[in-house]
Amino acid sequence: IIDPEGEYKWLVKLLKGQTIRISLSSMIHINPMEIDLFAQNDEDKEYDPIASKCNFIVSMCELILGNNAHLGKKEIAVIDEACKNIYYRFAENPVPEKMPILQDLYHELRNMRGEKKLIGMDLSIALGRYVNGSLSYFNHRSNIDINSRLVCFDLKEMDANQRDLTMLIIQETIWDRVKANREKGRFTWVDIDEFHLLLRNPLTAAYSVEIYKRFRKWGGIPTGITQNIKDLLSSREIENIFENSDFIYMLNQASGDRQILAKQLNISPTQLSYVTNSNEGE
Repeated sequence: IIDPEGEYKWLVKLLKGQTIRISLSSMIHINPMEIDLFAQNDEDKEYDPIASKCNFIVSMCELILGNNAHLGKKEIAVIDEACKNIYYRFAENPVPEKMPILQDLYHELRNMRGEKKLIGMDLSIALGRYVNGSLSYFNHRSNIDINSRLVCFDLKEMDANQRDLTMLIIQETIWDRVKANREKGRFTWVDIDEFHLLLRNPLTAAYSVEIYKRFRKWGGIPTGITQNIKDLLSSREIENIFENSDFIYMLNQASGDRQILAKQLNISPTQLSYVTNSNEGE
């Protein structure tokens, strides 16, 4: 469960699950650079864990730059090359103590040569705060011990300005668990509460659609939960989410939301009557 508002802790406790509280002052760390080099998928022969991870790092860097930044082709190429350099070196001796962290990306960007050097330096300046500054929480190797069948990532205490980035990183972390569970023949149910938060930003929306599709292909069951229908449906990516959803479960809806849903999902007036003035939980 990804829980941005800290609303699941009692449910998780009653079900004897595990709550992982994430904040900038937490001693629990999630490494955004962590990679599983040996992931395999018989249904997707072309899956390349390094290429996939590099795509994620590009999305993460765009979020770090902020202000709905959109990296150009040259910036993306520089980040992609830096990532591949890091992961190919790691692949030569992939031991846990050498797992790359953001600091490695920071130095790799600063050490680019030729015409890439200036671009790399500019990108490294934006990363500096996440490596040496107040947001260095993200510059650590993962130390999470996930030991329960039910796990909740509680983000209530995370700085609000970093919540989108943190949700993106946690989705990537869960993706690693989805892959590991698939190898054991297990399905993984992934609940993302306040899902509209990820769809309000074009960068997190695009990545969420990609991960939504990938979860399903690898034995995951992604579930987006929200009560902000208007915010959810304002995303250009929502069509892709609906197309990759086997069912939609609705509770009582306000009048404005009912009309939007009727148009978006082609719901009849009779069907809408079930979510009009209905009781809690119906």
